[in-house]
Amino acid sequence: MSSVTDAKARDSGVDERLTTHELSKYEDFQQASALYRRVFGYSSEELALNSNLLSALVRNGGSAVGVRNADGELIGFAYGFLGSDDSGVFHYSQAAVVEQHAQGRGVGRLLKLRQREVVLASGVSTMRWAFDPALGRNAHFNLDILGAHSSAFVRDYYGRPGTDRLLVDWPLAAGGDPYAAVRSERPPASLAGAEPGASIAHGAGRWVVIPTGEAGTARLHDTMHELHGQGFVLVSCQRIDEAASAYLAVPSVAGGRVR
Repeated sequence: MSSVTDAKARDSGVDERLTTHELSKYEDFQQASALYRRVFGYSSEELALNSNLLSALVRNGGSAVGVRNADGELIGFAYGFLGSDDSGVFHYSQAAVVEQHAQGRGVGRLLKLRQREVVLASGVSTMRWAFDPALGRNAHFNLDILGAHSSAFVRDYYGRPGTDRLLVDWPLAAGGDPYAAVRSERPPASLAGAEPGASIAHGAGRWVVIPTGEAGTARLHDTMHELHGQGFVLVSCQRIDEAASAYLAVPSVAGGRVR
């Protein structure tokens, strides 16, 4: 584990018996590919990840990082590659996976911190990835723990129905979070019992209720599409009560200030 990642892991209470490293050997890539298939339950070759691809990515500006336990078992893996669009250059993190028995021990945080170091060392200062916006726990980690913010909501992201995704950008440089001041907002009590997907104005922006099941998912996606079209970005995901969570959407930043 690098000294920077090690220090941040200790500060956040992550299990110190875990170590991180960049994957570079054929055996590493084999283990990572197997972990990827196992965690996601992929059996189709269409969705497979192979050692040759990971090796080529690492040799050509991509990232492949892993977390091992005290026995040397690979229990977490993340990989990505260089990307660009009209907003500029970024590192796209395609996937981060954690072995089922190792979840809840800070493995995901270790993966992202190590991946952050690799990307910053390459000269890139933004990381991007996509996730299912109905997964409130993932959203809280991405937005509130790491400090990412949404950049777009994309329907059928992988070209097939049922793959609507929220894209998030993570500013990697220290002090680079333009939404730090508004992430401390908490959802109002009035959200309890609100309809899934509902958007309610309060405080710095609007709160969007996440459905607990399939019911309301379509409305949630419609609301996210509308908010991004209006210039809002999602910066936080907080629990309303034991049964529900909500996103905080605020106007996008211009010139370093919320407008």
